[in-house]
Amino acid sequence: MFKWFKRKKEKREAEGQEIIKKNEAMKSEEKQPEGIKMEPDQAEKAGEREQKEGKSGFGFINRLKQRLSKTRQALTSRIDGLFLGKKQIDEEVLEELEEILIMADLGVKATQELIQTITKKVSHKEINNVEELKKVLKEEIFKMISINRPDFDIERQRPFVVMMVGVNGVGKTTTIAKLAKYYYDQGKKVLLVAADTFRAAAIEQLQAWAQRVGVDIYSQQSGADPAAVAFDGVQLAKNKGYDIVFIDTAGRLHTKINLMEELKKIKRVIQKIVPAAPHEIFLVLDATTGQNATSQTKLFNEALGITGIIMTKLDGTAKGGILVSVAHEFRIPIHFIGIGEKMDDLKPFDPEAFVEALF
Repeated sequence: MFKWFKRKKEKREAEGQEIIKKNEAMKSEEKQPEGIKMEPDQAEKAGEREQKEGKSGFGFINRLKQRLSKTRQALTSRIDGLFLGKKQIDEEVLEELEEILIMADLGVKATQELIQTITKKVSHKEINNVEELKKVLKEEIFKMISINRPDFDIERQRPFVVMMVGVNGVGKTTTIAKLAKYYYDQGKKVLLVAADTFRAAAIEQLQAWAQRVGVDIYSQQSGADPAAVAFDGVQLAKNKGYDIVFIDTAGRLHTKINLMEELKKIKRVIQKIVPAAPHEIFLVLDATTGQNATSQTKLFNEALGITGIIMTKLDGTAKGGILVSVAHEFRIPIHFIGIGEKMDDLKPFDPEAFVEALF
């Protein structure tokens, strides 16, 4: 299907290394000499500016750029290399661009649409250089990941129930803890429900996180019926006036019970207490798994109807394009992204900031 398989590996690597070296040289020239330090008043002003900009300002964007550096290097640095020795965008350039997008895990569907759009604009003389090409890519990718994402209506729907799903190893338990802290810091009364009763130490891990964050947790013994735990937990949240409930669920089962059937059961039983629940079903995906995230999304979405996605470990992969692939193919909004291991490294997803960081 893709002509880019014809390109020689040696040529790609040589061009990529040349661009990387040039970029590193440019960055080193921009660095401030080590012997020069900011005066106290300058440092104070810089701190005030960072505080004023806040998490949604330039400070956050710069941090996001840093955390997405592996993906950016794999994507934009190689795009810069497309024009080495080239005066125009020809078929060879488009073939290599196709390869770059696929290797960054943007997926077949998104890549095909991007190439079709760019080819059309090239034929109309709307793209003549690398900057114009990147501008079009930014605009089109932004459209792909900009999906309407309603805010949590916690005030009107209490308790607001969030069911967390995902396979083992994607960072689901840690993500729940980070979400709990995010809303606890906003003054919300948060309850965690340990309904992953099959995985060894899952309950203990969530208990440890709850204690660390400072929120409450409802749990039973290991091996208990997950649906019963979820039912009792939501009942407790309703009786005690909790604002938001996060239900941890299994990523796989050690019994003959089908995982999806067990998750459907959890969904059904909590609706007996809160008919509109779960208000959100969040699928946690690990960006480092690449296209496996696509198959996971398909399976969980078909079984449960996923309402939002949390993409973790974007700082640890050069294939962060999987976020674009999943959002575009399934049209499920990305709610949060994980860009580090610290508790405050789970951020609400901002499509504009994400695209800006990529390019």
